[in-house]
Amino acid sequence: MNHVFFIGAGPGDPQMLTLQGAEALECAETVFLPLPYDQTFASRLQGKQVLIPFDYDFAELLELIEKQLETANVAFLIPGDLTFYSPFQGIIDYFAERAEVIAGVGVANAASAKLKRTLDLPSVCNRALILSPKTLGDGEGSPQIEDFAAPGASLLIYMNNMPLADLAAKLRRGYGKDVPIALLHRLDLPDEVILVATLDTIVAACDGFDYFYLDDPTKKPALTFLIVGETLNAEVDGEWWDYRRKTMWKQRKEVEGR
Repeated sequence: MNHVFFIGAGPGDPQMLTLQGAEALECAETVFLPLPYDQTFASRLQGKQVLIPFDYDFAELLELIEKQLETANVAFLIPGDLTFYSPFQGIIDYFAERAEVIAGVGVANAASAKLKRTLDLPSVCNRALILSPKTLGDGEGSPQIEDFAAPGASLLIYMNNMPLADLAAKLRRGYGKDVPIALLHRLDLPDEVILVATLDTIVAACDGFDYFYLDDPTKKPALTFLIVGETLNAEVDGEWWDYRRKTMWKQRKEVEGR
């Protein structure tokens, strides 16, 4: 039985494929992907039929996949992974046991690595929240993004759909103070841009460029990710390390007899 593989492709850098994901991609004859993965994964797509899934209605897409599965495996390259804000759940449910999801390096993980920052730090940030302005504020009484912005919270913001100045103002009200913000545009792609500023200075740091393509008539995906919170510039000494060693690691070593 042939399978449909949903392969977590991270921000779009082929080096972030897992070994399992690379093997699944290799054995597929047809690959569905978003732009610009057709360019970044070009070396792994040679000889394969490459299609954009968003060019098809849902029923039409299912019919097309069914036909392709008669002769070979099919693969989807998924931005980030299936975990957050993925539109592919309905397709996975339809193909059931014929669908296989392969985890990838999510955008949040890639961003954390690029910034060299842990997103929850003892005594600095005690929670990391994944949010999207697109999914907040719908309906009376629904929470707004500023309701989640508070000291001690790291916010990971996907798919921003409001002007950056408005977003920064909302976050500023929530935090009640100026805190760091990192803007990662087209992370790990050739034209990557990373800006680290504060809520009060991020708009000026963008120098008039709209990294969210809000007014772009093509409605192309922005591929811009935001991280907000004190952890981005916190200074960490060895106190927490020594506390953990005394209260946990050292005791574990003694119990294990090492």
